[in-house]
Amino acid sequence: MKVWILLPLLALSACISSANAGSLPDPATDMPLAKERGTATAVFAGGCFWGVEAVFENVKGVSEAVSGYSGGHLASPSYEQVSSGLTGHAESVRVTYDPSQVTYGQLLKVFFAVAHDPTQLNRQGPDTGTQYRSAIFYANADQQRVAQAYIEQLKGAKSFRRPIVTQVAPLKVFYAAEAYHQDYLVQHPDEPYIVINDLPKLAALKGELPQLYAGKK
Repeated sequence: MKVWILLPLLALSACISSANAGSLPDPATDMPLAKERGTATAVFAGGCFWGVEAVFENVKGVSEAVSGYSGGHLASPSYEQVSSGLTGHAESVRVTYDPSQVTYGQLLKVFFAVAHDPTQLNRQGPDTGTQYRSAIFYANADQQRVAQAYIEQLKGAKSFRRPIVTQVAPLKVFYAAEAYHQDYLVQHPDEPYIVINDLPKLAALKGELPQLYAGKK
């Protein structure tokens, strides 16, 4: 469950990553931009899906970001079941993008730089549990290769003050979350949880990664 009573220090930890977004290197290993327009998908988990979804909705080349559940053993889980921590799922976001406008590696940079803090194990800020773990669910060998290479690059560059705990796992299935979770930040911009935990992520995307900011919402 989301934590609605927000302690100042926990809220602060949710807003501030252990690295500066602008200081992260571009991926040395990446897939090149496609020569023609098309559609590809990527699935990321990084704490509460509301903020992760909102970040990727504002990335150039992204046409859709959908909140949902991945990585568990229960078919078609509900939010309440995932929140129990017993289904094995992580709150995740499926990102649909045009690979001629943005690369998978650039999406990874957004994920690590501003969408969440990859050094928090089984939590993200005030939210705790395996359902809030940091994970990359790869759809093919190329995504796996680029994701693993970027994590090793970030480790080698000592980009974070603490160890990266992000899992890299195969995508088996993605279940879209209930309708009331979709575009949650857009629908509830003044909610305290959003103001404290998620709006700073959008500000970081715009301010520190302007080349990847589209500003759709």
